[in-house]
Amino acid sequence: MHDAVIIGSGAGGGALALTLARAGAQVLVLERGPRYSRRDFEHSDGLLAEDFFPSVDDDPHTVVTSKTLSPIRTRLGWGAVCVGGGTVHMGGYFYRFLPDDFRMQSRFGDYEELADWPYAYEELEPYLSRAEWEIGVAGQAGEDPFAGRRSRPYPLPPLEAHPIASALKETCQARSLHPFATPRAVNSHPYQGRPACRYCEECAGLGCPIGARGTSPEALLARAEATGRCEIRPHSQVKEVTVDRRGRASGCVYFNSSGEEVEVRAKIVCVSCSAIESARLLLLSKSPRFPNGLANNGGRVGRHLQFHGVSMGQGRLAGAPESAAPFLGVSVMDHYFLPEGVSDLAKGGVLRFGIVPKENPLTLYCEVFHDFLPNSRTFVDLDPETRDARGLPVARIHLDLPGHHRRAGRWLLDRAFELLDDLGGVDLAATDIGGTSSYLVQGTCRAGDDPTTSVLNGYCQAHDVANLFVVDGSFMPTSGGAAPTLTLLANSFRSADHIVGRWKDGDFG
Repeated sequence: MHDAVIIGSGAGGGALALTLARAGAQVLVLERGPRYSRRDFEHSDGLLAEDFFPSVDDDPHTVVTSKTLSPIRTRLGWGAVCVGGGTVHMGGYFYRFLPDDFRMQSRFGDYEELADWPYAYEELEPYLSRAEWEIGVAGQAGEDPFAGRRSRPYPLPPLEAHPIASALKETCQARSLHPFATPRAVNSHPYQGRPACRYCEECAGLGCPIGARGTSPEALLARAEATGRCEIRPHSQVKEVTVDRRGRASGCVYFNSSGEEVEVRAKIVCVSCSAIESARLLLLSKSPRFPNGLANNGGRVGRHLQFHGVSMGQGRLAGAPESAAPFLGVSVMDHYFLPEGVSDLAKGGVLRFGIVPKENPLTLYCEVFHDFLPNSRTFVDLDPETRDARGLPVARIHLDLPGHHRRAGRWLLDRAFELLDDLGGVDLAATDIGGTSSYLVQGTCRAGDDPTTSVLNGYCQAHDVANLFVVDGSFMPTSGGAAPTLTLLANSFRSADHIVGRWKDGDFG
């Protein structure tokens, strides 16, 4: 019997594996996809983001909206199916949420399905710093005046900036804004045995062929394996989490690479498959004790599904240096909260400026991160008809976009266009307004203090099952107005410390 089985190997699974193995636990990590090496990520013939997704013919999600008559097969909600999950191709934008992100209902009231988190920013802050140092984040503490308190600086200085970055920062300052270097989980210097970034013109959406990005395989799983107490099994798709007669999780059953069913037993079961697949797995794990799915006696598994709001625009910049390297790396957080009159919710987001690779003349873009509001019309359940390649019901996504997404996105993108116009940009064009990011998914197993309104407690422990933890974006009550990866990772380290403490006290048998 293993001390812990971790289902999924992305940011959450990696943090759990490293922490538990360091503490002396025997850990098994199951990953449904393959394991890649750095060689597989060489950009000349390497894998693109879409290559990490399963086929919509064999392993789709389905989606239902107000405009569809029947579910449509989709890749929406997939991060990646491989060891490391979505971290293998992430851009690594490691922003911190602001303190008010943790108290959205307290600040804005009963709007849609907003909720406060079961802990405050101040309680998570030590783990935010820990995550930054475990992964290796390059940034400049103190540049953003809106940020919450920090207990440590970044472990690495900011990445080298493109020559146009100085002009963009001056343009921002002329409008009384406060630009700062985008914090990234990319090595600006060699760190923890991994090399510094070599500033190729392509990064986000591709694997890193030198290991400079702080992915789960590079920064977490490799060190967990080095303890000698962590085993990773790729090509292992879990079909159900099993329970014993006491109603505790006893392990899981998975399909191996040959399609055979294998059962493993563990004292602690940690689910970290990404929000949609984690909810799907719990809903598939039915038993007499949990006829509606594991940890779902309250009917909350799959509710409060959130993606991330995103708006995008770009413009050409004649006369600027044509190379897209190094990174532009400029962000603005002045519009994290909106002025009155923009929308019925005064919540904005982050402007992140970058360079479109291989464009001549130089093309700048702005990606606007903003909240996806949890609402009763957006959730995930099991599709009654569509099956995956193993014959299991797939996840069915019910999707609704509140009008605030588009109103906030339009206003924020207009602020970005003002800056690009001041900089001399031409042909400014929006490519998405109030859209839905497929890669950033959260909320399906909401954490909270009240078991009647949440699935998990503040340590991502299931209210209904004492030794079951769901440690990925599923726990998040609200999505935040910035990329959530750092917050997810910090929460995973916090939950892992709690699990270790309970395990050492013998609470899990």
